[in-house]
Amino acid sequence: MQAGARLRVLATDRASVADFQSFCRETGHALVAFSEDGETLSFVIRRKSDTAVSPPVTE
Repeated sequence: MQAGARLRVLATDRASVADFQSFCRETGHALVAFSEDGETLSFVIRRKSDTAVSPPVTE
């Protein structure tokens, strides 16, 4: 997936709420939406930017 792309994940395990929150916190991705429809949990995750800051070049 490209930086900024969104992924929708459907789950039925209640523990996945804490799992996806932790995953996003640890990886830097953003949990942008969460909803419930009966037994189905829906998560929308946005991939973090791939821009890395390079250290300054010194000579």
